[in-house]
Order: sequence, then C-alpha cells, then structure tokens
Amino acid sequence: MPKKILIIDDEVDLVETIKFRLESQGYQVETAYDGQEGLNKAKTIQPDLIILDVMMPKLDGYQVCRLLKFDVKFMHIKVLMLTARGQECDKNIGDDVRADAYMTKPFDGKVLLDKIAAMLKK
Repeated sequence: MPKKILIIDDEVDLVETIKFRLESQGYQVETAYDGQEGLNKAKTIQPDLIILDVMMPKLDGYQVCRLLKFDVKFMHIKVLMLTARGQECDKNIGDDVRADAYMTKPFDGKVLLDKIAAMLKK
C-alpha cells in the first residue's frame, strides 16, 4: 500500500510541483492550501507524512504542527516543515512544536525526496 503524504502550502505552483514528483515515486498525495484546511484533512486522512509550510492563511504551520503533535491520536504523523524562514529561531520553534524535520526554500527536489524516503523508513 503506498504511503500517504499531505502537502499543506498556500503556493499552488509549488504544491503541484511537489505533488507531481511524489506521485512519480509512487506516493499517494493529498493537498491543502491553508492551515485550517490542512489540519482538517490531516485529521481525516491521517497521512504517513505532512509537508508543511509555515506562513499560511488561517493557521500557520507551527499552529498546525502543534495541534497534531500534542494530540495522542495524531502525534505519530511525521511532519516536515518546508519554509522560506531559515533563521535559527524559526528552527527552534519547529523543534518546540515537535516537527520531525525542517527544510528551507528554495530546496533541491532530490534532497526533498531523499529526506521524505528516510523519514518514512523510520
């Protein structure tokens, strides 16, 4: 059964690009374009991994991550923060909300795919 990945990001072109790459690797991919929609989908489909932007409408990525990671029903979902915010303080907030990994934009597509594969093997 293919692994389920949910991409939550308000940049439509970026979402479609990542979705295409992941589907070509055999992953089942769902998408959401703001934090609230992403949180609702995460709770409904319970993906194996979430690729999560930080700066989004309705709920930011840190809020989404915290709401999932501090809930016993969803804390097992792996979260990869993918954001333009690359300062050390931003990464520390990612740690505080229990994100499993943190990558900054722009990113290398192969590095992203390798990171996802490694996270899903654990």
